[in-house]
Amino acid sequence: MRIGIVCPYSFDVPGGVQNHVMDLAEALIGLGHEVSVLAPADEDSPLPSYVVSAGRSVPLPYNGSVARIAFGPVSTARVRRWITRGDFDVLHVHEPLTLSVSMLAVLSARGPVVATFHTAMTRSRVLSAAQGALQIVLERITARIAVSALARKVQVEHLDGGAVEIPNGVAVAKFAGMQPLPGWPGECGPGTGGTLGFLGRFTEPRKGFPILRDAFVELAARRPGLRLLVAGPGDPDDLFDRFPPELRDRVTFLGLVPEADKARMLRSVHLYVAPNTGGESFGMILTEALAAGTTVVASDLDAFRRVLDNGRAGRLFRTGDAAALAQTLTDLLDDPAARAELTACGDQVVANFDWPVVARRVLEVYAAAIEATDGRVIDQEWVGSD
Repeated sequence: MRIGIVCPYSFDVPGGVQNHVMDLAEALIGLGHEVSVLAPADEDSPLPSYVVSAGRSVPLPYNGSVARIAFGPVSTARVRRWITRGDFDVLHVHEPLTLSVSMLAVLSARGPVVATFHTAMTRSRVLSAAQGALQIVLERITARIAVSALARKVQVEHLDGGAVEIPNGVAVAKFAGMQPLPGWPGECGPGTGGTLGFLGRFTEPRKGFPILRDAFVELAARRPGLRLLVAGPGDPDDLFDRFPPELRDRVTFLGLVPEADKARMLRSVHLYVAPNTGGESFGMILTEALAAGTTVVASDLDAFRRVLDNGRAGRLFRTGDAAALAQTLTDLLDDPAARAELTACGDQVVANFDWPVVARRVLEVYAAAIEATDGRVIDQEWVGSD
């Protein structure tokens, strides 16, 4: 099958949707399909061989974060050329309602279109205000995928339609086979030691880093060997200024890390902490931590609860409560048997998220979309600038 996949967000900046698109493409290629991915990226950016640049991106505030997208006449022309040259059996766009190349691809498509929705905003003024304009895009989509029950809920409540729920995948073997970083995770015994991990934008409020910081500061006062390993974008001085001077040498900042080092980072901690406060439709980092064999502690968000099988595969704490997080961390750091039990359950749970398993479910949606269109070409009424 010839498959075209479109990512709306720039490949110059790491992100959950970008990683999802790349991993799906590689899983489909591994299953014998021909795949091309279109995404915003600078011309000189190092890209996988299957990725085509849609041009430079610009920042756009979106869902409590900043998305880097591409839109306009140049992007429109590139999208159309890519679709024409690709002659795809099916076009798979991600986040088609974001003002970027995914929307342009839907409007330019002439065959079956599958759309994956990652966003889990339960109420959106943007969606409500733009309902009429977005309807044109929605009508051109043949089949919809939602990465979570919350993302599917958006389809039902705001976009007048349902979706097949297929979760984000994770390359289990890649994470399980990595070695920890040198010198990590160190010792962990009752009342002392232990290493906590956090990966993400520590400056982004909904990622909840201040909650983890407060819990770490409380625990560090009575656990002399406790350490914190942080990875993600941001200024080191900004990170260290958030901690008392006497604790800064117990915090290590890796900065942005490539995928291989992310897997090693997750293998380097006793507990991976996801203190997010909201806005999460799935919890990709949780499946990656489970795949790495790391015990997970996460906010009691609906999306996280679903990934962690209601706490069977990871320990949940009351969202936004640093004291509750500190107690949860203490309990697990002092109880290696409990950590081992959670990790064993995590191994079972994460097997359902392995990319070859997920990719085969996506292929079933492709086949249904192709059958639904029966080879018909969609009439093109939308005219963009070349």
